[in-house]
This record gives sequence, structure tokens and C-alpha cells, in this order.
Amino acid sequence: MMKNFLYLEGAYLILGAIILLITLFVTTRPFMSKGAVKKGLFWVTLVIAIMVGAHYRITVNRMEAVKTAFEQDKPIICESRMQRKVAQSVNIQKSKDWALEGDNFVSPYYSRPFFSARCIVK
Repeated sequence: MMKNFLYLEGAYLILGAIILLITLFVTTRPFMSKGAVKKGLFWVTLVIAIMVGAHYRITVNRMEAVKTAFEQDKPIICESRMQRKVAQSVNIQKSKDWALEGDNFVSPYYSRPFFSARCIVK
């Protein structure tokens, strides 16, 4: 589960670390009050943790909903990064030769898999 968390939220964790570094820089300036470093880092860390945690929970819940709908042969729409100008999404359905391998949808007709976190139920 931790690998999945790092994969889904890695970019946001890096952005959060950059924001914390900026907060540290600003709160250590001479014009800031004495307790600014502790207060600033505490509140910024708390907000970032809540936002990253909420995003992760929402993404995992969507992935579960997509997997459940796929097993019930409902249509799924996934983002396609192969052809940005023509077909920006791909329709996936179990009855159309799609399979679910872990968190990825695969088909013999597509050269690459589609990650379930980038899909929604139609």
C-alpha cells in the first residue's frame, strides 16, 4: 500500500516539500516574529498533509469504484496520452476483450496498459 501511495502522491509530496522549504526560508527572515518558524511549519505541514491525504483517499475510492464497475461490465472511460489530438479517451469494457491486471487495464489491441487511477465510470 505504501508503494501505491508514493506512486500516486509522489509529485504532490515533492511539491509539499518545496512549499515547506519556502515556508522555512520566509519564516527565518529577520522581519518575522520569534515563533514564526514553529507556527509556520506546523500549519503548512498540517494543511499539506490533509490535502495529500484527502487526494489519496479520493483517488483510491475512485479506483475501487472503477474496478467494481469493470467487473460488472459497465463502461469505463480512461485518459489516453498516446493521441492527444484525436482520441483523448478510451472506452474500456470487460466484454470488449479488456482485462484487469493489478491496477492496470490491458487489451491485446493496445500497446500499453491504462492505470485505473486515470479512469472513471461512464
